[in-house]
This record gives sequence, structure tokens and C-alpha cells, in this order.
Amino acid sequence: MKYLHTMVRVTDLDASLRFYRDALGLVELRRNDYPQGRYTLVFLAAPGDESAQIELTYNWDPETYTGGRNFGHLAYAVDDIYATCARLRDHGVTINRPPRDGRMAFVRSPDQVSIELLQRGAALAPAEPWLSMPNTGAW
Repeated sequence: MKYLHTMVRVTDLDASLRFYRDALGLVELRRNDYPQGRYTLVFLAAPGDESAQIELTYNWDPETYTGGRNFGHLAYAVDDIYATCARLRDHGVTINRPPRDGRMAFVRSPDQVSIELLQRGAALAPAEPWLSMPNTGAW
């Protein structure tokens, strides 16, 4: 058995790509449009690691998706949690749980999917502005 991907339904493909690709830094691996089914699939992965993919499913006909904490979250190890959070913040992403401990942060996608960011290896030394930044919203 081999893990393939996690599928997340998205309501705005462009906004989702700005988040997952541009802000979070994932790489688009492939995209398939299915006119007969009226949907698009976009597969992304962390740079250099195609073994853990996320599949964004965009249904062309508008639907309302309800969020649920029962889904949990997607998690990515990052080389520098402070630089990653700064890049996300520069792209207008709210840091819901700042990396006050130098180890863990949470953000949300445009469709409110919770994303956990974990510092690869040892935690970084606590640093501002993250150290005194409060939590924002739910994560």
C-alpha cells in the first residue's frame, strides 16, 4: 500500500492556487479539466517531494462546503518556520496560531482548511514578532 494524496474541495481555484502554490510554496504537478463532469483537478506537492500530494478539486458549478474539524489538518515540515510564516503573511494570509515556540504554526486556506506548519528538525529560538503575537480565530 502507498499513500497517494489528500483531496480538498475548493470554491475558488485561483484563490486556492494563490494560497497553496504562491504563498505556501507548493509546486503544481499536474492539472486535468473534465468538461463532461464539470470539474478540474490540480495536484500539488512540496518542492522535491512528490510522495505526499494534495489534490484540489474544483467543481465548476458552485456548491457550498461546510467545514469540519473532523477533517483535521494538512501538515508540512518547513526549513524555516519564521520565513514561511513571513511569506504567508506577506501574501495576506492570517497566521492563526503563530510560531511562538519556534516549532509550530497554523494557517487556513481560502476554504478554511487548517494547515499545520512544523519546523524541520529542532525548534528555532523564540523570536519576535511571533513570540508576542496572539492566536487569531480558529485553527
